[in-house]
Amino acid sequence: MPVLVGLTGRPPKVYRVPVPGTDGAPETVLVYRLAPAGRPRRTRWRYEFDPEGRARQRLKWPWSKA
Repeated sequence: MPVLVGLTGRPPKVYRVPVPGTDGAPETVLVYRLAPAGRPRRTRWRYEFDPEGRARQRLKWPWSKA
């Protein structure tokens, strides 16, 4: 599925995907967050599924201790 980018050409930090409900069920929104994937000097980004759909979360770098 294509991801829309902003004016700077970067993808959004949080990507919400609305999923229509079936048989009268309410609509569900799946939340994906941008997370670093790779080595510290060659950072690549990927989207990770957030099952809880939290409102705000800081990015966690793989090499940080916090």
